[in-house]
Amino acid sequence: MLRTALRNVLAHRARLVMTALAITLGVAFVSGTLVFGDTVTQALRGAAARNLKDVAVVVQSESESESEPERGSGDASPGGRSTALTAELAERVRTVPGVTSVHPVVEGTATLAAKDGRPLNADSGGPNLAVNYAPDEPGTDRDSRIALSAGRGPATGAELALDRRTAEKAGYRLGDVVRFATDGPTLTGTLVGIVTTDDPRVSAGGSLLLLDTATAQRLLLRAGRFDSLSVGSAPGTDEQALADRVRALLPAKGITVTSGARLAREQARQIAENTKELTRMLPAFAAVALFVGVFTIANTFTMLVAQRSRETALLRAVGASRRQVVRAVLAEAGLLGLAASAAGLALGLGIATALPRLLAAGGGGLPDGPLVVSADTLVRSLLVGVGVTLVAAWLPARRAARTAPVAALSAVDQAPPPRGLLLRNCLGGLLTGAGVATMLYVSTQRDGGDLNLKAAGLGSVLTLTGMIVLAPLLSRPVIRLAGVVTTRLFGVGGRLAEGNALRNPRRTAATASALMIGLTLITGLSVTGSSMSAALEAAAVGGLTADLKVSSAGPGLDPAFGAKAAAVPGVAQAAPVAVAALGVRGGYATLTGADPQRLAAVSDLRFSSGSLAELGPGRVALSEQLAARTGLAKGDTFEAALGSGHGRKALTVVGVYRQTRAVGGALATLDEVLPHAYGGRLDSILVKAAPGRAVRGLDEDIRKALGGSPLLQVQDREQLTKAESGRIGPMLDMMYGLLGLTVVIGVFGVVNTLAMSVVERTREIGLLRAVGLDRAGVRRMVRLESVVISLFGAVLGIGTGCFLAWACGSLSTSSLPQYETVLPWGRLGLFLLLGPAIGVLAALWPARWAARLDLLRAIGAQ
Repeated sequence: MLRTALRNVLAHRARLVMTALAITLGVAFVSGTLVFGDTVTQALRGAAARNLKDVAVVVQSESESESEPERGSGDASPGGRSTALTAELAERVRTVPGVTSVHPVVEGTATLAAKDGRPLNADSGGPNLAVNYAPDEPGTDRDSRIALSAGRGPATGAELALDRRTAEKAGYRLGDVVRFATDGPTLTGTLVGIVTTDDPRVSAGGSLLLLDTATAQRLLLRAGRFDSLSVGSAPGTDEQALADRVRALLPAKGITVTSGARLAREQARQIAENTKELTRMLPAFAAVALFVGVFTIANTFTMLVAQRSRETALLRAVGASRRQVVRAVLAEAGLLGLAASAAGLALGLGIATALPRLLAAGGGGLPDGPLVVSADTLVRSLLVGVGVTLVAAWLPARRAARTAPVAALSAVDQAPPPRGLLLRNCLGGLLTGAGVATMLYVSTQRDGGDLNLKAAGLGSVLTLTGMIVLAPLLSRPVIRLAGVVTTRLFGVGGRLAEGNALRNPRRTAATASALMIGLTLITGLSVTGSSMSAALEAAAVGGLTADLKVSSAGPGLDPAFGAKAAAVPGVAQAAPVAVAALGVRGGYATLTGADPQRLAAVSDLRFSSGSLAELGPGRVALSEQLAARTGLAKGDTFEAALGSGHGRKALTVVGVYRQTRAVGGALATLDEVLPHAYGGRLDSILVKAAPGRAVRGLDEDIRKALGGSPLLQVQDREQLTKAESGRIGPMLDMMYGLLGLTVVIGVFGVVNTLAMSVVERTREIGLLRAVGLDRAGVRRMVRLESVVISLFGAVLGIGTGCFLAWACGSLSTSSLPQYETVLPWGRLGLFLLLGPAIGVLAALWPARWAARLDLLRAIGAQ
């Protein structure tokens, strides 16, 4: 029987090509994601380990917040930050037996201006790191923590170095003057060195600036203070014992001493936690692709078994048992799965290589590292490929075993009589009903908690499974409706295509289901993405009529900037905005301050009571949410804590409005709020362009008028929306690409089903040719059958995807109140047209093959 199985694989290899391709793609997805996950984890661990190379002990200090600086005072450290680690403590650590080196580390943030003047990473949101460059020995230029690739390390406050990625992204070369800012005015330095780093934060899209130690302390921390100490030791030193000796010399409060090995383990654990979601998400897409492939495999073996019924009966007649027949079919499936899985493994390496580039295109990045191909990945991929193929072929194998030996007396291979669909329809109705009921319950929930998410997942699976089971029943009305159109447009060919599609509803349903699953997921993702984009846009710029928003990545804006922005030619109105904390009735809210007349020109606040004009000294407006939470209404007076709590004042409510992102929980005049804002600085300036003045160009004029600091952010409405959405767009694009593979597998299923249908109907096609149907008519008939089946799958997929996206969308309203389901009609129309397009594409080879059949041989076929 094993030889029989091998003979069947070789004899029907042309019929199995599309099935093998479906398995290959599924296994490629599985192996690719597994290799990618292992590679990412290993690369991140390797980068962390290289950062800790030759580090035996790490001494870290907690930041100590200093008191809020007085306006105009320059005595406090930048950002009000200090630590307990001093140069004296560093020297004390050097005296510990076994210590060979102590590298003091100062770390903070610094925003760079690219060569074109725009802030670096303003759109991507990557971290802007700044650290000190500390030579190992006085008078030398080598810092063993950082590898210099060109130039030298910074030695004075007028010099700096950048990592290679940052320099390339910003367009700087050695000798250029680089503009940057920490949390104050714009600073400059000459680029004297280019370094390379394995810091995952930099490889993920961040920037890295290096300063000499004294300058780094002055700008990022405080003179004579450090964030941490990296301690080196002699070979063979017990790191834990050394850590204990260092700990004994240092103050216990605010200082943590950790061995290098322990810190490496903690970082490895954190890395595994950070990459867990990514390594879980990708295999989930692979599982979907394999699930779609199951329909193609099952369809293929069902048709093969039916076409070989006489051959199977002969085997039974000469003594083969039912168990042997099952084994023969499963052996055939196993051989096919093994060969296709081996090809999928090779293709998976290509996917694993391409995925980091996709992430990089979406704004993410990963450390460099070789592909990690483990034996576990190879075994798991092969087992998955072969296992899925065997599972899909099991029911067809059981059906083949039921072939009676007397069937060998038949002159031709005959398909078994069709089975009733009553039981299947009842089961499908129960599953669909349960799924729809669950999703309707989910649609009433507003909280995306674990329980509701699990309910949404269960309801989606039940609904989709129910639609797959009900597909044979649903195929009749949809295909008959499509048949009316094809018959009117194409005559006999359209009528024959309708009849062929309805001849075997199970086969039609299985073929269409493969497409339906992919289009359900893509449609659901499209509806969710469109709805999320609209909600984020409403959250970012809702209630805002301003064309530009000026803000700072640092501690705020100088109050004088408001007048400077208003004086820029082309600015119709500039409204300075300040924010402060508001304590009211045991809770806290954000108090926004702005001039009422200017705010009216740049916003569209909707008041349910009162108006902007009623704001004034001691008079505030509350958002609807804050008013409901506190029980306050127009006319009420309450005692409020303003700012950091040093000032208390009686305030009167003069209005209630709908809260927006630009205006927080409470609103007052600018003069009321600014004295209580942090540092007495503005939060933002809302700018309205003059009629006819282009926003592009006006942003640069404003930036120049305000000094052009790299910390300065001048964003238009599109950029505000993009900043609000973060990386949702690139992630959706990547998910579209991953789900597109399921559609490709579905196309292979259609091609395979049509090709095997042509084989099954060879004699029928010959008879049609004999009674006058020409070759063009045969091609048209096969193409239209493919179009009808694909269109049926597209209709089911789009409808199911829209329903699931609508039901699940309600779970976003708690975190994003602006969320409403938005149907992307243009994209949905494209998906609907994709169905017939897939049908035409899938039918190219089967239609040509059917049309080229020899008339006499076809009539004589058995």
